[in-house]
Amino acid sequence: MQTPNFSIEFYPPKTPEGAEKLRLTREKLSLLGPKYFSVTFGAGGSTQRGTLATVIEILAAGEQAAPHLSCVGGTRESVRAILAEFQSHGIDRLVALRGDLPSGYGASGEFRYASELVEFIRAETGFHFHIEVAAYPEVHPQAKSPQDDLQNFARKVQAGADSAITQYFYNADAYFQFVDETRKLGLDVPIVAGIMPITNYTQLMRFSDMCGAEIPRWVRLKLASFGDDSASIKAFGLDVVTQLCERLLAGGAPGLHFYSMNQAQATTALWQRLA
Repeated sequence: MQTPNFSIEFYPPKTPEGAEKLRLTREKLSLLGPKYFSVTFGAGGSTQRGTLATVIEILAAGEQAAPHLSCVGGTRESVRAILAEFQSHGIDRLVALRGDLPSGYGASGEFRYASELVEFIRAETGFHFHIEVAAYPEVHPQAKSPQDDLQNFARKVQAGADSAITQYFYNADAYFQFVDETRKLGLDVPIVAGIMPITNYTQLMRFSDMCGAEIPRWVRLKLASFGDDSASIKAFGLDVVTQLCERLLAGGAPGLHFYSMNQAQATTALWQRLA
């Protein structure tokens, strides 16, 4: 079995203070030796410039970086320009997503699905980019059915995706079941498990409600029982997520992608447990 790859996700800072904080966070996490850092965007691609600026800074520091690219509201012309800019900065990896519509946003642009974006990237740039796409072991919250969601994933792979990163989850069986189902369809791309450290109960509940990630009942109840005791929440969360990561790696997951929330401590603690 190949050595698992570890990667870390940031979101672009909105203020000079946030940029400096992220710089310090990235310097700390760079010591762990991740394969690359990815950088997200806002709804409708609203922070795409900040995404690119953050990626350029990471590259300048000698690290590998991958911008997220949304097709929501985009045209072929606008996406073509973004791809050309990525190439001009030496970027050769990206995460291609449909993205979420911002509130009150009507038109969805020329691309309806991430598979169409992947197909366009391949047509425009050949195999210049390593293209990552999203996967949903617990089913995308907007999918009509698990079968429909699986077919959506298949279309992204068939369009030219090289690998996938999952939405975060806390049920390893959901991940393994999803991987098994993709293999039965003849899809053999690596599916890296997305990992969300547990550091704040209220924040975790809010994120999970939005993205459809299930928090097991016993984990929810235990977290709720700690109230405002943040130290106990973090200690329990570290144990739960470490055990999840260990099971995923033992079961053959090709890598882990840490949703860092622009913080270094929780990801570092997990990494050290797994070393």
